[in-house]
Amino acid sequence: MAVIQVEVEIDAPIDKVWAVVSDIDNEPKFWKGTKEVKNISKEGNTINREVTIAFRDQKCLQQVKIYPKEKIKVKFIKGIINGEKIVSLTAKDEKTILLTYWNIKLTGMMGMFTGAIKNHIKSGTEQAMQSIKEEIER
Repeated sequence: MAVIQVEVEIDAPIDKVWAVVSDIDNEPKFWKGTKEVKNISKEGNTINREVTIAFRDQKCLQQVKIYPKEKIKVKFIKGIINGEKIVSLTAKDEKTILLTYWNIKLTGMMGMFTGAIKNHIKSGTEQAMQSIKEEIER
């Protein structure tokens, strides 16, 4: 499993950060590894969706659970990626700590490349978090 953790401090209250982060249909705007999002179903705070990722235009099924103003938990349930991504928010004075945590591996024969893609995913996560920070602090 590849475990990745990236944190950024955003000079904005949690409500403002949540407004951007919780717009999960807009994910490709910030997360360059996500090319397309197609929602399949929604029940309460749980969304099932198909995501096309940049790696060979692979499609992954995800189950997304939204915990308002706290976290978004993405579970990869089918496709080349297995595991989870959690984006969480913590208020710190008038600022917000945005943390993205990955615990994933590639499935099947691609599993042997999990370590190799770890740095790629970490770099993409750092870029996404910086883009989110810049959008909010404008």
